[in-house]
Amino acid sequence: MVFTAYLLALVFIGTGMAAKFVVPPCDSHMFDSGVGYCLSDFNRSMETSGYQDMCPWPTVKRTYNALKVCVDEWASVSWCRGHGFLVDEVFLEVHKMYFKLCGQVHDPPLTTLIMLIAPVLIATLFLPILCVTLTTWDTEMPSTLGL
Repeated sequence: MVFTAYLLALVFIGTGMAAKFVVPPCDSHMFDSGVGYCLSDFNRSMETSGYQDMCPWPTVKRTYNALKVCVDEWASVSWCRGHGFLVDEVFLEVHKMYFKLCGQVHDPPLTTLIMLIAPVLIATLFLPILCVTLTTWDTEMPSTLGL
């Protein structure tokens, strides 16, 4: 297999056919218009996801993967696949717009906080009183002995 690859490379270089297979430059205009088409579909589907209020990630995973496939396809068609910064810029903008709430920590509701804190407060205040009461429960007071 390796020998075949070397042989083909030698034939292409030796006959001058390698010069005919020069990779064309990146057509950024074609890439931008294709990505615009991909983003229009993605934007339409994201409008119903509620991304303004919460992180939409689990529900839009399929749409996001379709966007990735579409952008990669346009990068390949427009010969911009090696120019990774173009694809990265597209996804950076998508993440800035739609996924900015993902990963942010939110405080729990007040009722949850009360239910978590109340047992600790009750135990802290009630336990010393309970211990004093239990340790002095069966002891006689010196004044009642007639001393």
